[in-house]
Amino acid sequence: MNTVSGIILGAIQGLTEFLPVSSSGHLILARDILGLESSYGISGLSFDAVLQLATSLAILIYFRHEFLRLAHSAVSIIVRKASSHYDKMFLFALVLGTIPAVAVGLFIEDYMETVFRNAYVVGWTLLIGAGFMFAAEKVATQNKIIAPAKGLWIGFFQALALIPGMSRSGMTISGGLFLGLKREEAARFGFMLGFPIIFGSGVRKLIELGESGMLADLGLSLILGALTAFTVGMLTIHYLMQYLKNHTLGVFIGYRIALAVIVFGSLWFV
Repeated sequence: MNTVSGIILGAIQGLTEFLPVSSSGHLILARDILGLESSYGISGLSFDAVLQLATSLAILIYFRHEFLRLAHSAVSIIVRKASSHYDKMFLFALVLGTIPAVAVGLFIEDYMETVFRNAYVVGWTLLIGAGFMFAAEKVATQNKIIAPAKGLWIGFFQALALIPGMSRSGMTISGGLFLGLKREEAARFGFMLGFPIIFGSGVRKLIELGESGMLADLGLSLILGALTAFTVGMLTIHYLMQYLKNHTLGVFIGYRIALAVIVFGSLWFV
């Protein structure tokens, strides 16, 4: 793994983690195109998780004011002090919404590292995810607010994104639209919901890399890739939050379908 490859993968991670097009799917495809899968001697999932750790920090910093309000709300609940009702509902929704992805992730982790990591699976999940997004847009009312039960249901949608190609942001935004949330609120909740999962996975894989002795070998490429993922991720969050105020998911649905066609076409001629 050279530094240029690390930067390219970092840029792809930072861009596609937040756009509803699937970061894991794009990283798998990019690694196939660049011929990297067998060249650096570690599980691609571990390298990807470290890049995801960088994008989780982008979430934490971009939504720092929201996280601080939730921390204040959590303290208020513990000491039985009055606080914002909306913040309490948002906090409970995040807690409940985290459960499905943790449970499912532990169950299918081995498949995530083997069965799911190929272009054929990505092609199909790009199409399936596009179908979810299209259906969500068709039924969207955008007249509800977040609540704990809605958070749990969005958590199940987040669990779908453990399969490469589905897209964490695509599924959580779609879940929010199915439940009547505004697009930007669904995106905000989805990004914040993803933080503990992405952060925890990244930290665990970073520790595994250190214990295996491979962290030093990847040093510079991993650092540059992570810095790139963080920077691009911050810009992408800002862009998408602004975009969703006045636009549907249509352009991303079209992109996913087009990319799936390209993937299947390339596999057909290989």
